[in-house]
Amino acid sequence: MTPSARVQSAIIILDSIIAAAKAQGAPADRVLADWAHSNRYAGSKDRRAVRELVYGAIRACGPVPLSGRAAMLRLAADDPLIAPLFDGSPYGPPAIGAGEVAASDGVAPQWLVERLSASDIAGDEAEALLGRAPLDIRINSLKSAALELPVEAEELPFANGLRLPAGTQIEQWPAYLEGLIEVQDAGSQLACMAAAAGPGETVIDLCAGAGGKTLALAASMANAGTMVAADTDRGRLQRLAPRATRAGALVAATVLLNPGRELEALGHWQGKADLVLVDAPCSGTGTWRRNPEARWRMTPQELLRLTDLQARLLTIAAKLVKPGGRIAYVTCSLLDEEGAGQVETFLAANQQFSPAIPELALGRVRGPGWRLSPGRDGTDGFFIASLFRS
Repeated sequence: MTPSARVQSAIIILDSIIAAAKAQGAPADRVLADWAHSNRYAGSKDRRAVRELVYGAIRACGPVPLSGRAAMLRLAADDPLIAPLFDGSPYGPPAIGAGEVAASDGVAPQWLVERLSASDIAGDEAEALLGRAPLDIRINSLKSAALELPVEAEELPFANGLRLPAGTQIEQWPAYLEGLIEVQDAGSQLACMAAAAGPGETVIDLCAGAGGKTLALAASMANAGTMVAADTDRGRLQRLAPRATRAGALVAATVLLNPGRELEALGHWQGKADLVLVDAPCSGTGTWRRNPEARWRMTPQELLRLTDLQARLLTIAAKLVKPGGRIAYVTCSLLDEEGAGQVETFLAANQQFSPAIPELALGRVRGPGWRLSPGRDGTDGFFIASLFRS
């Protein structure tokens, strides 16, 4: 592919990503994968170049662009090497017209910028949300084999955490295939440390998904105790079993939940859990480095739905925890309504619970909990709270 053809391909892909974002359709990675599958003439260098253009344009735009071309024009405004590629050549984009307007820049749609600012995320901290994330891995303490990696890794400031350059491909490394390491952002690892699951405990991961935090909790428990993984998404939950087998992690039960009737499936553990992890669905503002188009998908109405869901999950967790037990509440969001404010509301309505501020190697206090951010801590953005029942 010529450089101009790569730009035109990126524009076509961006049109699909923009449409998918507006319709809550496939994520950008899926759209890119579908394009690569349908355009096998594109070699590996072409695919990498097109991917860089696509994500560069996504990061360059704040609000949702009107079109892929407008998004690419925004990137061209920041990168002088791109504008000449609008040359009207075969398979390339038409020349830039007089008065043609590029998409708006910025961190996010204005309403989200205002919500972030109200949560003290502005300036450099807000800009850092669109940086490029490294690849963090967790050494699996359930397996004692000596760890040998083909590249040098940076040690993170806590046990078992390592950092690799962004884009490192580890899926075929022996250490990965043998379950000696797991991909897990440093912030997620710290959230699991704050939960402090211990041997012999009954632990429920209420929003387990594919089980990244479930595996970390099982390792913290040294496979001694009862680990229960629950979720409403059958597909994601089914991916846990092979991951647990590879990691040597014992999961006592996986429970598929019916939305709105979660306690029916979890009745056996009601009032018996030492720890309930609520890794709640959220806006994902803390993960924009990995999923920058996610900020185009969020709406005020969707944020309201998510905060209502978070409140309900905390209420469910409160019924599962035994006296003396605790809830670990975690969101990968930097918005206070999903973090400190959500927990403050819960505590006001559930006075049998009290917060204990976790002290972690990175981050700082935020209300009744702890906050990690890309700008200050180099992790994904997280809010973490530990809530103890008397």
